[in-house]
Amino acid sequence: MLRSSFVALVSLLGSVGVANAWFRVSCTDPLVQERLDPIISPGGNPSQHVHTIHGASNFNPTYSYDNLRASNCTNCLVAQDLSNYWFPKLYFQDPKTKLFEPVANGGLLVYYQNRGDGDKSNGGAGLQAFPPGLRMITGDPKRRSKKFAIGLGTQDELRERAIQWSCLRFTVGLPGYGTPVYTVCLISGSSETSAHISVVPACWDGKNLDSADHVSHTAFLSGLDNGVCPAGFLFFEITWNVGDFSGRWNPSVDKWPFVYSTGDPTGFSWHGDFQNGWDTTALQNAIDQCNNPNDQTGQGVTEACKFLTVKTAALSNQCKINPVVNEVINGTLTKLPGCNPLQFGPQDATIFTDANCPS
Repeated sequence: MLRSSFVALVSLLGSVGVANAWFRVSCTDPLVQERLDPIISPGGNPSQHVHTIHGASNFNPTYSYDNLRASNCTNCLVAQDLSNYWFPKLYFQDPKTKLFEPVANGGLLVYYQNRGDGDKSNGGAGLQAFPPGLRMITGDPKRRSKKFAIGLGTQDELRERAIQWSCLRFTVGLPGYGTPVYTVCLISGSSETSAHISVVPACWDGKNLDSADHVSHTAFLSGLDNGVCPAGFLFFEITWNVGDFSGRWNPSVDKWPFVYSTGDPTGFSWHGDFQNGWDTTALQNAIDQCNNPNDQTGQGVTEACKFLTVKTAALSNQCKINPVVNEVINGTLTKLPGCNPLQFGPQDATIFTDANCPS
């Protein structure tokens, strides 16, 4: 039974716009970056790998909806959204020194769109706001290769197809523009960004706010980004300026130098986590009443939605918190934080922790 459907697209501030957005939530520089994960490792300090975190200031190792709602601030511009969003931090490994350096993430822009047969415009009963306490993930930190044929239509195949990459050069026609391949996104001397696109399950079982695997209480629409729920919707586009390192490696000679904090140079381990901190009344009102094709709410102008309060970027960017984990994750590093040796696959990676790290 379709109980919930929602869509969000996340991208770097200033990147290419997306059509048909019905309102947008901009986020500034990250709230914090550290090895914490209140969904996968609740209460854990540290978690397995470094994440980049955006959203409400009460982000901490133990998730609570009420705790998030009591946050003092958020680095996202819509005041009613006190959610947290996080994903693995990206590093550059210098081909010559083999040392690791962080790749900057400059913010998020979250687009909320109506999709799926449950939307009223498609004849459905209407989309529902995130329920209080909902949390979910997409992707798998162990994954290092593709496993399913495109178009199979199973939940496993849809989950895999939800992960792709694109080279967002700003001049159409350059090699690699829009190419959904992780390891072709930089040509020496060019200026560009590398985008990671991930669809988060659109369908909720209507009962469980979480599940043992943090996945099975949700499902993908039959068409991935549209269609029917089996039995909201988040869409992440995370963008990094890999062009900052264009003079540091030679694509014709060197291996692809960008790795996730999971120890993944393939890109397949990318995953995104979401824990809801929305004012659900405000979100439901925005869903129901701020998608009018006859005014600016139908053009993605968040300020036109009377149920949402939009702060300035300068004010939002003041929202920062100190990391809980006491370790160095930036600068020039001899190894990735935690126990994350590079694992190229194609088999799934072994997940090591600080406690079982091989010598």
